[in-house]
Amino acid sequence: MKSIFIFVFVLLTTCSYAQTDKIKRIDSLLQAANQRGIFNGNALVSQKGKIIYLSSFGYADATKSKILTPTMRFDIGSISKEFNGVSIMILKEKGKLKLEDKVSKYLSFLPSWADKVQIKHLIQYTSGLPASNASSEEEVRTFLTQLPKLEFEPGTAFIYSYLNVYLQRWIIEKISGLTYTEFVKKYIFKPCKMSQTVIDAYTVDVTTARPFDNNFVEPANFTQSLTGWLRLPVEDLYKWTINLHSYQLISETSFKELAESFGDNETSLGSTEFENQQLTWHQHHGSNFNYEALMSCNVKEGITIILMTNNQNFKVYPLKDAIHAILHDKPYSLPKKSVYLDLREKVLKDFEQGLAFYRHIRETQQDIYDFSFEIGDLISTGKYLMRRQKFDEAIRIFQLSLLLNGKSEDISYNYELTGECYMRKGLHQMAILFYTKATETNPQNKNAQGMRDKLLSQL
Repeated sequence: MKSIFIFVFVLLTTCSYAQTDKIKRIDSLLQAANQRGIFNGNALVSQKGKIIYLSSFGYADATKSKILTPTMRFDIGSISKEFNGVSIMILKEKGKLKLEDKVSKYLSFLPSWADKVQIKHLIQYTSGLPASNASSEEEVRTFLTQLPKLEFEPGTAFIYSYLNVYLQRWIIEKISGLTYTEFVKKYIFKPCKMSQTVIDAYTVDVTTARPFDNNFVEPANFTQSLTGWLRLPVEDLYKWTINLHSYQLISETSFKELAESFGDNETSLGSTEFENQQLTWHQHHGSNFNYEALMSCNVKEGITIILMTNNQNFKVYPLKDAIHAILHDKPYSLPKKSVYLDLREKVLKDFEQGLAFYRHIRETQQDIYDFSFEIGDLISTGKYLMRRQKFDEAIRIFQLSLLLNGKSEDISYNYELTGECYMRKGLHQMAILFYTKATETNPQNKNAQGMRDKLLSQL
């Protein structure tokens, strides 16, 4: 009996030491990332339902006078869209709506296109609603009421437009008789015990970390004009994952419906994976101004990693991967600086000088900059230019990225974005050409196929 006791004691001691060593290595990784200037924020790691790591790194604002703490709130960008998606499913389970219901059933003030759009299309971003530059809820409403037609037949293609989100929220308000904030507080925050989460917090709120860039400058236009967006501490987001994945808020059936995607595109839940009908993985990334957040849940192994920053450097994914490697006793490395982050502003300000900068760091600074997914950085740069109506410059960036040895999915996406540039320039024949290239390169690119078919039907 004594020998058995000694064996068990040694085993527990060894396991405890191994876990402590992993926690130290996670802390060293994030300390080094902070010193390199690629992570200023809060981090949480849990295993099998227990938080094993929670810490803060860096400053709460650009003045460097206030240090971050684990209780500070962060903007989580698109991750906020999970809450309107789950709210829709809560109403569905209460028998208040069906996903096949037309939007016009609840929002009668919209034009006739609302007779064709189903609620399901809204949560999958396949409604045909275009991207919009509206900067307030009033502007969103005006844009939608004046929109003459959709970009494509609902359910045939994908556009990641936040207009879908506002229609969801208005439907929630119409059915429930509550404001969106009141509904989420009652049916989500309260049961999840997310007591520190707020919606549309004032930008001067002292409990919220303020965003800044790598020069410690705040965004010039940092205001809260669009509504319905969450700010919360890292532990509250962790509580959300626990309740969501244990089906305390909506049933497993509803969760799977919400996770259904159009092709490989995102849904209201970001990205999910299932094995034998069981959820194994759920990940969602969000950004807004210089905020960035990543919620990564390896449900199969019981590992959750949440990273929040008020100094976006596009390194939350590789940091997440490094933490996973530490937990599995695998090799890892400290991430390098982002090519995209330093390139995008330069090509916007002076395109030729920006290209010269790209060629220079490619030739001389690969030890500092991360070129492991170079085609992705160039595609992201092109999309950044597209959002600023710089379509000719974006096309040149996409052409440059084609010189790299990319996967068929990346090349197809490149062609699709090039087609979108030409479409938005009004050059439909060129758009059809590149949408066709996209579908030929990757037959699973349903979005490019849908956009090509739409343009062909208009000839």
